[in-house]
Amino acid sequence: MQMYKKESRIGAKGEKILRNICILLSFTTLITSCGKHPTSPHERKKDFPGLSFPLFPSLFSYNKWLKTTKHSVVRHLFRNFAPSKLMRKNTVIILLMAAVALAAAQWVMPLTLGASYSLSAGSGQDTTLHNALPVEGIADGQSGANAATDSLTLPTDTLVLDSLERAIRAFNQHIDDSLRADSIMKASRKGIDAPVKFSAEDSIVYDAIGGSARLFGDSKVDYQNMKLTSDKVYMHLDSSLVRATGTKDSTAENGIKGSPVFSLGNTEYESDTMAYNFKTQKGLIRGVYTAQDDGFMRGEIGKRDSTGTVYLKHGRYTTCDDPHPDFYIALSRAKVRPGKDVVFGPAYLVVADVPLPLAIPYGFFPFSKKYSSGFIMPSYGEENDRGFYLRDGGYYFAISDKWDLKLLGEIYTKGSWGLAARSTYRKRYKFSGSFNMSFLTTITGDKGSPDYMKQKNFRIAWTHSQDSKANPKMTFSSSVNFATSGYSRNDLNSYYNESFTENTKNSTVNLSYRFSSKFQMSTTASLAQRTQDSTLSVSFPNFTLSLSQIAPFKRKRAVGAERWYEKIKMSYTGSFQNSLTAKQNEFFKKSLVKDWANGMRHSVPVSATFSLFQYINVSPSISMNDRMYTRKIRRSWDPAASAEVQDTTYNFYNVFDFNASVSLDTKIYGFFKPMKFLGDKVQMIRHVMSPSISFSGSPDFSQPGWGYYGTYNYVDQQGRALQRKYSYFGSNIFGSVGQGKTGMVSMSLSNNVEMKVKSDQDSTGVKKISLIENFTISQSYNFAADSLRWSNVNTSLSLRLVKNLNLNLSATWDPYTYQLNASGAPVRVDVPRWKAHKGWVKLSSTGTSFSYTLNNSTFRRKKKSSSTDSKKTDSPDDNLDEMDDGTGGQNNQKKDDNLELDSDGYAHWSFPWSLTLNYSVNYSYGEFDKQKMDYRGKFTQNLSFSGRIQPTKGWNFTFSSSYNFDTHKLAYMNCTITRDLHCFSMSASFVPVGPYKSYNFHIAVKSSLLADLKYDKRSSYSNGVDWY
Repeated sequence: MQMYKKESRIGAKGEKILRNICILLSFTTLITSCGKHPTSPHERKKDFPGLSFPLFPSLFSYNKWLKTTKHSVVRHLFRNFAPSKLMRKNTVIILLMAAVALAAAQWVMPLTLGASYSLSAGSGQDTTLHNALPVEGIADGQSGANAATDSLTLPTDTLVLDSLERAIRAFNQHIDDSLRADSIMKASRKGIDAPVKFSAEDSIVYDAIGGSARLFGDSKVDYQNMKLTSDKVYMHLDSSLVRATGTKDSTAENGIKGSPVFSLGNTEYESDTMAYNFKTQKGLIRGVYTAQDDGFMRGEIGKRDSTGTVYLKHGRYTTCDDPHPDFYIALSRAKVRPGKDVVFGPAYLVVADVPLPLAIPYGFFPFSKKYSSGFIMPSYGEENDRGFYLRDGGYYFAISDKWDLKLLGEIYTKGSWGLAARSTYRKRYKFSGSFNMSFLTTITGDKGSPDYMKQKNFRIAWTHSQDSKANPKMTFSSSVNFATSGYSRNDLNSYYNESFTENTKNSTVNLSYRFSSKFQMSTTASLAQRTQDSTLSVSFPNFTLSLSQIAPFKRKRAVGAERWYEKIKMSYTGSFQNSLTAKQNEFFKKSLVKDWANGMRHSVPVSATFSLFQYINVSPSISMNDRMYTRKIRRSWDPAASAEVQDTTYNFYNVFDFNASVSLDTKIYGFFKPMKFLGDKVQMIRHVMSPSISFSGSPDFSQPGWGYYGTYNYVDQQGRALQRKYSYFGSNIFGSVGQGKTGMVSMSLSNNVEMKVKSDQDSTGVKKISLIENFTISQSYNFAADSLRWSNVNTSLSLRLVKNLNLNLSATWDPYTYQLNASGAPVRVDVPRWKAHKGWVKLSSTGTSFSYTLNNSTFRRKKKSSSTDSKKTDSPDDNLDEMDDGTGGQNNQKKDDNLELDSDGYAHWSFPWSLTLNYSVNYSYGEFDKQKMDYRGKFTQNLSFSGRIQPTKGWNFTFSSSYNFDTHKLAYMNCTITRDLHCFSMSASFVPVGPYKSYNFHIAVKSSLLADLKYDKRSSYSNGVDWY
């Protein structure tokens, strides 16, 4: 093991001889003395151990030397055994020579390269250095192991000593004990409180007498919760002081190698130089750098007090983590309380090393993570129509851990203002939700001018969800989103949101309670709002009571086979509804009795299923419905006014109807196996047909005997007397019963086609492919009708085109022809199309819609099979690139930190993008062609698309738009460009087309601590931005 050595002037045996000489001289002086001379008052002063020694005898005063000497042995001898001042002067030369010899006998401890050591607390100058070799062994030239063995196993034999040597040994032991006790007391008053662990990679120079150590090369010091790493460290235990500094090195970063890094608890400081006191926990740091949450502090000089507060001079605060920050706030003076806040004096903003004329005399940055109430700083900006504004400022109430509240406000220089209240709540394993209510008063134009306008709008939003484990029987949920028609056009937050284009807003509040597994009750309040014409449709309250299907005749203790009557099942559903549809400005003026539509409905279906010939299912059923209303309307004709007159009566009315039906259904399977010459890839094709036929009938409830319909006579424009039948309850919420007797047979046929093919990717070796997911055709025939007995033909088709794209298409086909009536209007006549030689049916309406997303992986080639890959990995040539080329697996090419390289050393380039298409098309009857006596077809299409493009890592472009096929123009488009500027974020949003052309520019610091450090520029939708 390599050692750092320093030869001693004399050995340990020489020191013992000189020490004995001094003691003998002292005894001689004592014998010749006539008495002990009193000790000088100057000599009673307290000793201060140190590292210095007295000067040469020819240049010192005896009293001064005795008073200032720091060799304890000499002071002890002169105080206790010197008989007189004269005798001291006679023997001073001899004793001084002995003191010089003792000073020459001091040693320097050899230390191991790269070893760690610990200084024990309370040892004073007799500090123990662990891992050090015995001094006696080194002085005698022994090895470390032998010296240690001798000092432990070879004690001095006192039996071989004579009486004089034993007396000298006893005297030496007495002096050593007194010195040791004295050093322990001093260490307890001035020393450290815990062991100090330190290590160094290069060297350690330790002075045992002075209690100091110097560490060189990647030095580390640990003391309690304090840790220090630096290239150079100096420690002095008597003063509890540690100093650290780096080493100048042109090859190192910033020209300094091993800069001090000081950490105390969870707080870490980097600096150029530092000094720290173990006892007082005070320190002085130059070139300090520390991180506080999301921010970083720098300062030329930093002073830390015992409480942990750091006082900085000429500091910088930034949230940019780059060594050369993009921006910072220059602070003349600052006070940093770790984990709490930073308070600073005059400060100004510096961006890209350019000072800006934005200064503040005082400020602070809070770091506290404690949940507490406080003020919310407003954001500022400008809008063309309403002027400069302060918005989203207010107060935050930390009410409890489960509930909080924000009260916010906004004000504009041209008179507009607004208030908002936002709250969130949550109880674990119970429920959670949020509530938002805001009010806006918007003023545009000057008062008294023609363009002056004042609007008042409000919005209420509430969401609530219940944990499924909270109450298995009761469930409460809400989703409320109500706003006046002008709110979205005047709120800056919602204008650039996708919800701005929504024409309908729906709100629902639902409460359900399950009494048992069969019985359930629910109540619902719903609201539908059309912002286009300010129409509100409110339905509240709505009650629903339901009983799931039960078998009332089923035996509790069944014996034998199931009886036919045990298959009879029934259920019940009862509901109450109360609704109103009106304009927004007239809604609260409506009468609850006259204008609100309300009623109750009871429905009891009874059904059973039996098996016929083991393959046909027969299902008879009967459904009974009852409606309860409080309003009945009678109509009559007023000949004088040539108009219909209504007479409304309010009472309790009951409307009852029923119908019966029986249906038969089965399944037919067909299999087809392709011929062998076509290949064996396709193993089987299966076709499943599900035919169904049902018969249903009901009486004519419009007959006068039922009392649900009435008639009145009127005269049309041609002067003809006609009769009109109407329902007394047609305008009620559940409607009325149907007219006419029904005796109908309905037929339907469903088809499913699948193919089974061989596949190596499936564990079973085969894979099913759906050719036709579902294709259904249905039609009915009414035997009881006097005309138009055939119903429209309904078809539906479902195809799975690709993995994530299904095509659903439904259509209605008309089997009858049309003619013109006496007034020239087209009417349906009882002439089927096949009789008029116009085909079987004609398409009257159809429609479909689909949505698909394209991205980078859409057209990416699939990877080869794993078996092929395994074969490739087995080839020795494939591992050539992974072999060590002598550079430790590193390429010789230079790599930029911000540039990703592939295995071949080329720059890795990616272009993330996505495009979502939403397309819907509908076909219906359009204008009537009087020449062909048929309707022309009319297509209605709607296309909307949105996408995202990221050409580089920092740029991002998003857009959304909709296309109007009638005007052949874009109906709406919103584009947003964002740029990641490391610690800044920049975005520009604009609406280039449509009636709401506008733009918005925003640049701000990313960190939430500096959320107010931003710039906004907005235009108004009504300022008529010209883009062309």
